[in-house]
Amino acid sequence: MTHPEEGLTPEEAPEETLRSPEEQRLGPVVRRREQIQPGTTDQRLLDTEGGDTQWVHTDPWRVMRIQSEFVEGFGALAELPSAISVFGSARTQEDTPEYDAGVRIGRALVEAGFAVITGGGPGAMEAANKGAREANGVSVGLGIELPFEQGLNRHVDIGVNFRYFFVRKTMFVKYAQGFVVLPGGLGTLDELFEALTLVQTRKVTRFPIVLFGTAYWGGLIDWLRDTVIAQGKASAKDLLLFHVTDDVDEAVALVTKETGK
Repeated sequence: MTHPEEGLTPEEAPEETLRSPEEQRLGPVVRRREQIQPGTTDQRLLDTEGGDTQWVHTDPWRVMRIQSEFVEGFGALAELPSAISVFGSARTQEDTPEYDAGVRIGRALVEAGFAVITGGGPGAMEAANKGAREANGVSVGLGIELPFEQGLNRHVDIGVNFRYFFVRKTMFVKYAQGFVVLPGGLGTLDELFEALTLVQTRKVTRFPIVLFGTAYWGGLIDWLRDTVIAQGKASAKDLLLFHVTDDVDEAVALVTKETGK
């Protein structure tokens, strides 16, 4: 029996000639009915006229950029020693007790055998990087492309800039054995709750989280206990996912104890 259009047997006929005209397969993607696109992927690639740069803004191309960010991040950080990520506000001023605490925390973490990872920006991040560098440790900054970002601070020795927040956040968790969280704003809260969620859902294990500054974090903890947990939105044991302290030595001792160093 031959194929009605090609003069071939079904075994010899190309796959596309046997498929319904209402179905189109483009690699792993199936399109049907009005979603079928004219031509083929190769045709659209090879027929693109010079000067058409819209393709660099398409989602498939973004996937390649995302992949490249993961590759660059993994390559830059793969050989780091044990590290702690330190978070805090970019708006922390240099002449404040919070900045001084950041410097002391960065220094103490290096003395305990850790590298220090921050978001690479100014404020509390700069403070922790400064302390790490002054202690002759590994000072890492993972920056993010923002319209108002000032770039990596001068105390960063290994720096990686990212386009995508979720790639950067992966690096913070993958290459750190714990978090120390200084007073900060929405970005700091985002990173904190990301880490708490990963620990709560057991996506990561043995991951200490230390909040530095009892006065600053007290209101948040009260809200978690008196509203979130009281209304059954979380468990009382979730308050055990983190520690709170005002003491630099205790903060370092807590992450050291839980990481087994």
